[in-house]
Amino acid sequence: MENAAIYFSEFEQNKKSNFYFSFFSLPHLQRDAIETIYAFCRLTDDIVDEGSNEKEQHAKLLQWTDELKRALYGVSRYSLLNKLVSIIHRFNIPVEHFYELIKGMEMDLTQKRYGTFGELELYCYRVASTVGLICAEVFGYHQEKTKEYAVNLGKALQLTNILRDIKDDAKRGRIYLPLEDLRRFGYTEEELLRFEINDKFRALMKFECSRARDYFRKAKASLAEEDKVLFTAARTMGNIYYLLLLRIENSGYDVFSRRIRLSSPLKLLVAMVLRLRNNFPKNFHRYVRKELPA
Repeated sequence: MENAAIYFSEFEQNKKSNFYFSFFSLPHLQRDAIETIYAFCRLTDDIVDEGSNEKEQHAKLLQWTDELKRALYGVSRYSLLNKLVSIIHRFNIPVEHFYELIKGMEMDLTQKRYGTFGELELYCYRVASTVGLICAEVFGYHQEKTKEYAVNLGKALQLTNILRDIKDDAKRGRIYLPLEDLRRFGYTEEELLRFEINDKFRALMKFECSRARDYFRKAKASLAEEDKVLFTAARTMGNIYYLLLLRIENSGYDVFSRRIRLSSPLKLLVAMVLRLRNNFPKNFHRYVRKELPA
């Protein structure tokens, strides 16, 4: 197992990541907690993505899960997990969210195709909504309804990731777009694996982007007004990914010729403008487009 310290170093050095721009201004204790959670997520993801022997990957994932259980008693041999458990206790985070996250990562070893959106939605909940629910406990909230925001935003972010990374995932043998949707628009797996862009693909992508937009809207509708300031970091992440979704749409859905991304200055602007919005909510409409979800 790789030393988790590499990910803390990476967080400090990678000033271009969506994660960094969303969470860099958190108070120290919260930022430290989020960095630790991030490191756990990255290490768990790497167990699944690195290597080609699925039997060994399954064994490592099982070992990692056992070590998390041991950490709950303070006896894991991994300092990261022992620290993670101290954060779980400090912020009263349900440990079930971490086990669900691991189940989601495991799906990448056992499921290379998703027949229906219901199957994909479960995957999105496990790998992304659980992270939102974990972070919600770190941020704090006044209304239970705000947890629905974490669930819906997680699905919106993951769907946007999936649309951006279709090519990279296909190279790993994974197709996340529901097969029922491919059939609906007459676009075949073979065309996808050849990275073909045609009218059928554009119609499919328009449908999938609309679905992601719906989850951004659901997230916005479920965030309690009194919790908005507490969730500034999550809202920043949501706005960055919403702009990424717009860029996918504005590219004519060409996610094959290049990786679609936002520049670092733009992400910094999104982060800073949202903080201005918290301080000057009545005047904010003069500075930012109204369709941003936060």
